[in-house]
Order: sequence, then C-alpha cells, then structure tokens
Amino acid sequence: MNLIQQMTEHGKAHGLTGSPVEADWPALTLAEVDGLLRGYPQAGGAVRVVSVSPRPFSAASVVETPRGRVFVKRHASVVRDGDGLMEEHRLLEYLAGRTSLVKAALKDRDGRSAVGIGDWTYEVHPVAEGVDVYEEALSWTPFLHAGHARAAGRALAELHQAAEGYGAPRRKVQQLVSSFTIFGGELAGGAGLDRLPAGPVARMERYLDARPLLRAYAEKRAWRRSIEELLLPFYEKLRPWLGGLAPLWTQNDLHASNLIWMEPGSDAAAEACVRSVSVIDFGLADRTTAVHDVATALERNVVEWLRIGEPDEAGLVHFDHVDALLEGYEDVRGMSPEERQALVTLLPLVHCEFALSETDYFLSVLLSEEKARLGYEGYFLGHAEWFLSEAGRGLLDHLQRWADGKAVSRGGER
Repeated sequence: MNLIQQMTEHGKAHGLTGSPVEADWPALTLAEVDGLLRGYPQAGGAVRVVSVSPRPFSAASVVETPRGRVFVKRHASVVRDGDGLMEEHRLLEYLAGRTSLVKAALKDRDGRSAVGIGDWTYEVHPVAEGVDVYEEALSWTPFLHAGHARAAGRALAELHQAAEGYGAPRRKVQQLVSSFTIFGGELAGGAGLDRLPAGPVARMERYLDARPLLRAYAEKRAWRRSIEELLLPFYEKLRPWLGGLAPLWTQNDLHASNLIWMEPGSDAAAEACVRSVSVIDFGLADRTTAVHDVATALERNVVEWLRIGEPDEAGLVHFDHVDALLEGYEDVRGMSPEERQALVTLLPLVHCEFALSETDYFLSVLLSEEKARLGYEGYFLGHAEWFLSEAGRGLLDHLQRWADGKAVSRGGER
C-alpha cells in the first residue's frame, strides 16, 4: 500500500510540517459525485471513486464514470463561490486555446463549469494525460532530478506565452490566492492593478482592511515593525526593477506535483524523461507578472524547507535545479535584463501574499490559531528570515551571478 492509499484509507491530508494530518474536509462520496455527474454529458454519473487527493484545501477525487474518468473537486463556498471559481475557469479556457499544457474545465448541461450545491462549489475537469510522477510527494519536496526542473521551466515559459493578451482584472478578495499587490504596486501599467496606494505599508493596510480576522491577528504581532525591519530592505532592492515588469495572469503554484509527465508506460522518473505534458491546479492564479511566477516556482521547488533547522542542512538548496529551471525557461521565453534582476530581489518576498492569504483561511474558515501561527510566523515571516541566513544568502548570490553573467554574455546590457 503506497503513501497516498494509506492517507486515503485513514482520512489523512498533507500537513503544514510535512506529516500526514486529519483532513479538514470530508472526502467526496460516490452518491455525491454520481448526483453531480449525471448533469455532465461527458460523464453521465459515477461508477467508482478511484482516488482521494491528500491536498488540504478542498476535497478532490478521480472518478470513474460510464464515459471515462474525470477529476472532481469540491470547495467550501466560503472559500470558493461560483464567481471566484469562474475567474480560474475563464483563464483555463483562454490558455487551453493556446497551449496543449492546459485543458478547460468541463461544463454541465446548463453550460456551467462551477456548480453550487448547498454549502459547496464543485468543478469537474478532464483527467490529465500522462504520469503523475509526484503523486506521493509531500509539499515542499524537490524535483527528482534536474531534467524535471528544466522541463518545468519550459512549461512555465509556454504558459506565460499562452497567457499574453488575457486582460481580465485581478481576482476579487478571497482566501488562497497568490496575489502581488503589497510589493508589486510599481509594476508597469500599475494602474491596471486597481490603483494601489503608494508604498508597501499602505498597501498592507488595504490588504488587511479586507480581512478583519487577519488584521486583528497581525496587529497583535506588530506587523508594521516586521515589514519595516524584515521586508522593506528586500523591497527596496526590488523596487528599481518593478517598472520594467508587465502584468500577466500567472499560475502561481508551479511545483513538481502540479505537473504531469510524458505518456503512460514511459519511465517518467528517469532523467531521460524531460517533458511535462500537462499543468494542473490554477487555484492560486491571479494577475501578477511573469517574474513572480518564476520566483514562485523556484521557492516551491529548489529549497527543502522541511529540513530547515535539522542538524545537517547540507544540500538544502538544489543549485543544479535552479540552473536547470532557468535554462529551460529561457529556452522558450528569454527574460529581459530587468526581469532577471527583479527575480533575484523578488525571491525573498514572493511567498508573502499567499502566506497571508493562507493565514486568513486558517483564521476565518478553519478557526485554527495553531495553523495560523504556522502560516504567519513560520511561512510569512520565517521564509523571508531564511534569506538572511548563510544558506539563503548563498541562493541569492547564486541568482545574482546568473543575472550578471547573462548581462555580460549579451554584451553588457542592463
């Protein structure tokens, strides 16, 4: 019995510290998905629940239907209502028309891809073709090898090319979205990001105004001092480069287990398998910028965050994966000098708004101060603080040499 089967059998989900925990949401039942899928002409009902996803923020399963397998996800409507889910689905539909990496959500007989029933919101997707190599991988674990990192970079660049021209405004206020407003207000075309106030402190005030429980929690922890002492020094290094970054709708969660690899039957774990065929899970997507997405991919995949604090931290950062991901990206979409410099300076900040959104979810939906502490102190502040450590500075220095080397190789352009 593999890890996923064990977690499914015992109602477990991925925990914030890497260990399996009790799932926050009840698993989908056969009767439940059968009733839902009878409204979908591509399914016609449900025969069997094939698998139960261990991901923590919703309930999801692959379901066998009379017409093939589909992927069903159920959200609490207080987290994703129909309008919030349609923000993702319109993006998926646009991307699916421009790249084979993405498939649009399925629609029921009434033309709906987001279906509200009681306290829940449902979505149904085609099952991605290929091999889910990282099905058993916990969050914050690295690629198996540099070949996968390079393929991930290529896939991300292809997504960015496909997203060009998608002009929807950024998402409405809701939990579990990875936005870029607090530190991204000086982006090129910043007025298109809803006329954000000047400066990170003022923008953080606005962010918290829309999230009262998060505000109360952050006020008790002197958030202004944290921004001024910890985060503003990183921001001041980023600010000169923001004007050269164009807004773009981005996936914002490109980690190894959100990629599906090659075709069934191939040895997808082998280094020779270097092609991803599908990108899944756009739940964190929003209008940010391409560099924000690249920085997120590095943050999610190249640092073994779960090992921080262990006596032996050797190999904590996978520098070969850093290089491979960036090489793969620039094989498809070359970065401007401004983008490369911004990437170096954005990396310590790129996690911040998702960490805050996650903390708000723990406070407002799960009512868990314990999880909120991990989200705020451990993630929002802790990940930024790590970049002041020897290992964190080493990663930033490595990226700076990459950015400077690219400038020299192109005749000194800056």
